Amino acid sequence: MTIEFEAWPSISRLYREAIVTEKLDGSNAAFVVVEAEDDYLDSEYVGGTFSTVDGVSYKFAAQSRKRLISPKDDNFGFAKWAWGNAQALVGVLGPGKHYGEWWGNGIQRGYGLPRGEKRFSLFNTPRWRDTDLSSVDGLGVVPELYVGPFSLDKIEVVKENLLKYGSVASPGFMDPEGVVVYHTASRTAYKSTFDACDDPDWGGGKTWQK
Repeated sequence: MTIEFEAWPSISRLYREAIVTEKLDGSNAAFVVVEAEDDYLDSEYVGGTFSTVDGVSYKFAAQSRKRLISPKDDNFGFAKWAWGNAQALVGVLGPGKHYGEWWGNGIQRGYGLPRGEKRFSLFNTPRWRDTDLSSVDGLGVVPELYVGPFSLDKIEVVKENLLKYGSVASPGFMDPEGVVVYHTASRTAYKSTFDACDDPDWGGGKTWQK
């Protein structure tokens, strides 16, 4: 057996920028946009091709956490919404895999939204800060609660405020799930929630009282 050199990976510095967002309790989803020449998506799940930017044709697909979906084989109605708004989504989001949380009435916590109302909140908040998403009904980003140097104290304050004042994504809803902390130097996301997994007996955090 040949021994090949493998270096120890570089270590990211801890006290670099962190982005804390509200963790939404819905269903992980993504809207995928590729140029029409790319044919790796099964045609059964392709909604169509669109000439949206300088005459370039795109095709799209919707997916849940584990599979591609369609309005005939859906996940909480995300594919139906995505296909129904495909022209606008392709124009606003452009090529790529756009991950987010599909949440609202009938999904997990529901967040007090009216019957039938659901929303798609994109992750990767820095990318969308200066993008107008208002042309697509129900499209937004997960709320940013803190952006700055990594600090456990700051994260705890953010969680306390979220618990005290309720969801930022759905004002007035007083049962938020927790937060997601994205460490920009390591490009890694961590979650901290108001449940037993953040109890001291699990090795860290605190017991949260609702």
